[in-house]
Amino acid sequence: MTTIKTKFAEAKPAPAVSQPARPQQSALSVEKSVLGKRWVFAPVDGRLAEGIAQAHGLPDIVSRVLVSRGIGFDEVPEFLNPTLKAQLPDPSKLKDMDKAAERIANAIMTNEKVGVFGDYDVDGATSSALLKRFFRAQGRELRVYIPDRIGEGYGPNVAAMVKLRDEGLKVLVTVDCGITAFEPLAAGTAAGLDIVVLDHHRAEAQLPPAHAIVNPNRLDCTSGLGQLAAVGVTFLTIVAVNRILRARGWYTVERPEPRILQWLDIVALGTVADVVPLTGINRAFVAQGLRVMHMRQNPGLTALADLAGVSEPPTAFHAGFVFGPRVNAGGRVGEADLGWRLLSTDDPLEARMLANKLHQYNAERKAIEEGVLDDAISALEEQPSDDLVILAGGDGWHPGVIGIVAARIKEKYNRPACVVAFDDKGIGKASCRSVSGIDLGAAIIAAKEHGLLIAGGGHKMAAGFTVARNMFEVLRGFLNQHAANQLKGEAYKPELKLDSVLSAHSLTLDLVEKLSMLAPFGSGHAEPRFVLTGVKIIKPTVVGEKHVSCFIQDSSGGASVKAICFRALDTEIGETLLKAGSKPLHLAGHATINHWQGRKSVNFQIVDAALVW
Repeated sequence: MTTIKTKFAEAKPAPAVSQPARPQQSALSVEKSVLGKRWVFAPVDGRLAEGIAQAHGLPDIVSRVLVSRGIGFDEVPEFLNPTLKAQLPDPSKLKDMDKAAERIANAIMTNEKVGVFGDYDVDGATSSALLKRFFRAQGRELRVYIPDRIGEGYGPNVAAMVKLRDEGLKVLVTVDCGITAFEPLAAGTAAGLDIVVLDHHRAEAQLPPAHAIVNPNRLDCTSGLGQLAAVGVTFLTIVAVNRILRARGWYTVERPEPRILQWLDIVALGTVADVVPLTGINRAFVAQGLRVMHMRQNPGLTALADLAGVSEPPTAFHAGFVFGPRVNAGGRVGEADLGWRLLSTDDPLEARMLANKLHQYNAERKAIEEGVLDDAISALEEQPSDDLVILAGGDGWHPGVIGIVAARIKEKYNRPACVVAFDDKGIGKASCRSVSGIDLGAAIIAAKEHGLLIAGGGHKMAAGFTVARNMFEVLRGFLNQHAANQLKGEAYKPELKLDSVLSAHSLTLDLVEKLSMLAPFGSGHAEPRFVLTGVKIIKPTVVGEKHVSCFIQDSSGGASVKAICFRALDTEIGETLLKAGSKPLHLAGHATINHWQGRKSVNFQIVDAALVW
């Protein structure tokens, strides 16, 4: 593994994907699936797909998926083999980066006391752990401060700023937060802190007072790197600081330059867990980071993998759905500092202890989440509404699980969802999740600018806010109107994009391994989704935590393929699968490889179904 040198690629946004006109016909005539979605096939230029397949030696199905994702002829090699050498931008393209890097480098060289104020989610934990490891490699201490979700809430607060300054800190770096923390940052600056903000959330026109603010989503930043998670911004900051230290002759035989690429596993985890688009530099971060993760160099990630029984090479799925929730659990219902401690420790014994704690908190989180979700759905069912943006509020709901509950409600109703937990003073903290085509972050910021919120911010697909109870209904109307304006009067109709039709017979291990060439998958580059037409459901059964497992077989018979539909029990799709009998169904889903006791087999993950008429 080599050290990054001073040659950088030009920063460039991910290639734009043209949005075709809405097709006249739905896929397989499915206008409304079991989950209420219209099925549509992703448009593909057949001639371009054929040319890519021939020129690059790719299977036809792989080339067709590439074309449907907007990957051009010359972009194919770089997309299939994303590297930092090709994708890493010069950090200086980010507004204020040079100023931020100079201040941090000066603090390291003069041994000033430096602290990091991180968010309590995975993006904040990975960013904090990354800085902790970098400072340790310099022989320097770094004070890490993660606020308590219940007692302090999201982002910097005045009391914490004063406390950190009283501890003797000279420099404070905020990660994954700070861009809208006007009063706390003003208090910290007035107290004598040099504050460096490393964030990625949507910024307002006015910026808070700070020594430097590095955020690709500030309005005056022209870097084209708005897709970065905070951990990506933090990694680029480390690259910039490292470059300065090298140029100043800081590194010697006794104090060697750190191999910062060894920490890409942490960057990959934060990038996937924060659900930012896996395009451009993010794709390179994750592809390279998963390779580092497979080397099991990080004791914390190794302990999590062992605890979860992950023995196969890790994928973006493992980062997002196995490791991420556990790292998150401490900040949600337990001890907020467990995540960064786990990811920054080099002690295997400590790592196992921390991983066990997080595993237990994750189980507790699931139980709390289930109760809040049931309460929220019950309230929504009692007062049905045709609102475009769903707002569900309740007293005493645990604020640590409302983000996951919002995601579940969004999935159930196919609409943006905001879940608000009110305390005994009538102040509600909310977490929101959106759908494609509606920028919820913009709506929340607009509501804050109109004086409807105490605090608020976020990005397109996820946001949060704090609201007084007496403004709840006013806010509901405002958010719905803002979303309607975004759609320009058009009714919102949820769609499910499909890549192609396959038969159960064609779901071979060879086919799925060819499709894995397109990984990593995630936001902005969805895992290929196929439809199996007119298949039979065999031996449906409930397994694990409300999952529905079955075998699927073509109508003509033959070999069957194992399938699963996650969290399907007590849902319409689960009921459809369990009661299908001999009735044929169209099934939409992903073809994956199941690893078990050293053997590999094909598994089909069902995400939707439609009746065959």
